[in-house]
Amino acid sequence: MPNSAKLTHLLVDVAMGRKPADLLIRNGQWVNVQSGEILPHTDVAIAGGHIAFVGSNAKHTIGKDTKVIEAHGRYLVPGLLDGHMHVESGMVMVTEFVRAVAPRGTTGMFIDPHEMANVFGLKGVKLMVDEAAKQPIHVWVEMPSCVPSAPGFETSGSFIGPKEVAEAMTWPGIIGLGEMMNFPGVFNGDDKIISELAATHAAHKTIGGHYPSPDLGLPFHGYAAGGVEDDHEGTREEDAVERVRQGMKAMLRYGSAWHDVASQVGAITKLGMDSRRFILCTDDSHVQTLSEDGHMDRVLRHAIRHGLKPMTAIQMCTINTAEHFGLTREMGMIAPGRWADVVLVKDLNDFKADLVIAKGAVIAERGKWKMDLPGFSYPAWAKNSVHLKQELEAKDFILRAPKGHNGHVKAHVIGVIENQAPTRHLMMTLPVNGDEVHASSITRYSSADVAKIALVQRHKGLSGITVGLVSGFGFTEKCAIASTVAHDCHHMLVVGTDDEDMAIAGNKLAEVGGGQVVVKDGRVIGLVELGIAGLMSTEKANVVARKAETVLAGFRSCGCKLNNPNMQLSLLALVVIPELRISDKGIVDVTKFEFVPVLEKV
Repeated sequence: MPNSAKLTHLLVDVAMGRKPADLLIRNGQWVNVQSGEILPHTDVAIAGGHIAFVGSNAKHTIGKDTKVIEAHGRYLVPGLLDGHMHVESGMVMVTEFVRAVAPRGTTGMFIDPHEMANVFGLKGVKLMVDEAAKQPIHVWVEMPSCVPSAPGFETSGSFIGPKEVAEAMTWPGIIGLGEMMNFPGVFNGDDKIISELAATHAAHKTIGGHYPSPDLGLPFHGYAAGGVEDDHEGTREEDAVERVRQGMKAMLRYGSAWHDVASQVGAITKLGMDSRRFILCTDDSHVQTLSEDGHMDRVLRHAIRHGLKPMTAIQMCTINTAEHFGLTREMGMIAPGRWADVVLVKDLNDFKADLVIAKGAVIAERGKWKMDLPGFSYPAWAKNSVHLKQELEAKDFILRAPKGHNGHVKAHVIGVIENQAPTRHLMMTLPVNGDEVHASSITRYSSADVAKIALVQRHKGLSGITVGLVSGFGFTEKCAIASTVAHDCHHMLVVGTDDEDMAIAGNKLAEVGGGQVVVKDGRVIGLVELGIAGLMSTEKANVVARKAETVLAGFRSCGCKLNNPNMQLSLLALVVIPELRISDKGIVDVTKFEFVPVLEKV
């Protein structure tokens, strides 16, 4: 609600007709998410960036300088809110992310910059907070909670603990604690983790969740007891059900590669659970998805296709989200005193923004910006993040068989699951050539879908390369793909069928300061440079999308048919999601939180 006497006076005077509105929207259909009604012939009067009056006739608020927008019966929808997301996954910085999504109806984002935090720590988070504060829409920041995400199983570029969390809770723009990924640390009572939760509780801010395990027994109950208030890692209907029953908000995500709405929405549509306990979010959206398909508008369309009523789906990314973060006095509905964040659309079933108003200003119409975005300068340290100990060579990616093998080995292989964050822990019997396991031999001369995967340390000049095996990319050619987007510690991931190509790919990313690259037959065929932290570009989203498309085309040229394989690749080092992952310390069985060898004798 208004946070000053001056603003309160203004809104009251406009509502009473004593002062004119700055902007009037006339004759729209009010999508009243607070009551669940759609009310025709509604006017909305706006002053000082906030809503002063909503009703059937606002003529009394019109003055000689009032700008009038004729809605002509279009729906008036509260600005869409993304309740959990990572700007870094869009490969652009905050301003360019806003440039891409706000014209589509997104007027508020709750971002968790834990990718930036894993590279640069607290100063990286502060950089994101400072840029977020300059935006024409609302960008709230959740303080990253887990850097590294799994202590003892990986080495991050920086560290965040209770001291850093407590400090960030005092910053303007910090809305809560980002997803608590160290779920074993919660249910095992780790002092560091409990202290971070306590610091957030003391600041009366929201704690984000991340519980990817299918175990809904005592570990889940212990996690819930830690005070976590939401979770976006559910993939099954029962996941959504149990989270809501335990007092959490179930966040159903539909990003570029994680499609978890359809599998969980039955909790509402079939079981009849209260939809006000559910939130829609994206989590991770690739820049190409943002540029071509959309953001929260895309999620809305998808959710409606899977059985939600338009009103319910809209509530799940407006009032539900605002309520969750304690912001219903400020946003999440079209009502007096709230920020004037209004989207005009013609069809709720096929949600496409005609006109977007944020903080009382028309920011976009028919997908085109109507105002300039703020400039922002990035410090030199943010552009210097790839530090290889030495140039990579083909021999760095050799995978030697254990002594005493009989021509075959038993291999622990990471199994990619399309459109989901979890992986499978596969056991395969693979051939040995001499004393090595060659991915090219497996790919070309057998039906096994296996490639090599390597994690190369790139923080602070550390030396170390872990080599493992992965299945699911479907490579049929001599090729390699490298990425410095490698959740969560963001070292360099290299996957491929040829050791020489893997070295070329890794060295190319070191040369350009990070990003993603595809090498086929010794030649670079796809490249997107991500110079900020090796994660993001300062170029416009449509430019980055074109470059990112060369990487996706490169995957296809190598034989890969997965949806958004670059995002699947980026999660293969995420050692807090089951079942099998790679880290700079080895191959991790996340279901047991223990290391396993890549190869064993049969």
